Amino acid sequence: MKIVVLLSAGLHPVSGQSILPKVEAQALRLALALGEARGRHAGPTAFPASDALGHGLPHLVHVEIPAEADPVPALVATLEADQPDLILAGRRGQGGDETGLAPYAVASRLGMALVSDAIAVERGEADGTVIVHQALPKGARRRLVVRLPAVVTVHPDAPAPRAFAYGVARRGIVETRLAPPGLPAAERLEERPYRRRPKLMRSAPACGSASERLAAAMGATSSGVANVMVNPTPEEAARAILAHLRAIGVLPPKAA
Repeated sequence: MKIVVLLSAGLHPVSGQSILPKVEAQALRLALALGEARGRHAGPTAFPASDALGHGLPHLVHVEIPAEADPVPALVATLEADQPDLILAGRRGQGGDETGLAPYAVASRLGMALVSDAIAVERGEADGTVIVHQALPKGARRRLVVRLPAVVTVHPDAPAPRAFAYGVARRGIVETRLAPPGLPAAERLEERPYRRRPKLMRSAPACGSASERLAAAMGATSSGVANVMVNPTPEEAARAILAHLRAIGVLPPKAA
């Protein structure tokens, strides 16, 4: 089974130094438990992903691209050449310009199925399959049998990363490949200052004067006196609710 782990350029939240995101180190541990794995990083330098070598990664493939280039086309081009069976990635990057969409974009370009939020990956009983234990909301878990090739993103609840070993990092191999020419530049996001939006008065009538809309929003009648009912019968309460819904325009007016 050919396994590839996608690695990104993470940033430490305090110092701003380049680090390997924890969830990607967790993905590396899951990959090494299945067999030999290779790392894949696209960027101007391999330094941000080199810490993966100290966590047990034997071989890192660095696809050299300009800093402003989109990494997805470069990753797809090299992955198409290598034809991996399983691609593991973190849920999202850490501290950089991450969006969490890179694994989905890679899976879409390669035509592979994608399984998100894995906490464990095992070899399947049938050839060409893996068993993925998926994390669900409220602590629930789901066991999936996934047919390869596939892309799997790892949840932060996966087992902790392997301890970093300096000697293991020195024995690791970094292979640099040139990206194919003509890669598109990454899309620039437009930043705007935050502006508070006015709240919509959902209970206000669609038409009427300003005083009527304000009275409706405050729960008062047109006369300015609130309609308070004490221990009404079910029939009286139902008639009052229907009258209120007709007054604010939710229900059509009562036929004459």
